[in-house]
Amino acid sequence: MKSRDTLIRLRRFQVDEKRRRVTQIEMMMADFTRMALELDREVAHEEGRAGITDVGHFAYPTYARAAATRRDNMRQSAAALEGQLAEAKAELGEAFEELKKIEILDDRERSAERASEAARDQAVMDGIGLSRIRA
Repeated sequence: MKSRDTLIRLRRFQVDEKRRRVTQIEMMMADFTRMALELDREVAHEEGRAGITDVGHFAYPTYARAAATRRDNMRQSAAALEGQLAEAKAELGEAFEELKKIEILDDRERSAERASEAARDQAVMDGIGLSRIRA
């Protein structure tokens, strides 16, 4: 009984850890996307201030070029996290399935134990009833 309870607690902990990882990756992706949007606005502002939108132009603002590079890096990082997110979600699904299998098995075993106990109790009651009838 104890080992089964310990196993269930372990599986729940693993599911919680996998869920935290998925949430963490999703938050990182959202942060990268938000930062990329901020850099987009900064690039547009700097281009508007300078009046030059051609990246190849010799007078293109250095800050706009650097911000665009950072923005592209943020987008690449977010795209790289998509693979990790898919993997983390798959691991979460597997961990959840394992937990459910163990919980279902535990429920079945407990139901069988209760049925066995009920049958023993019924046999004892039947014995008491028969002894009263005979007496």
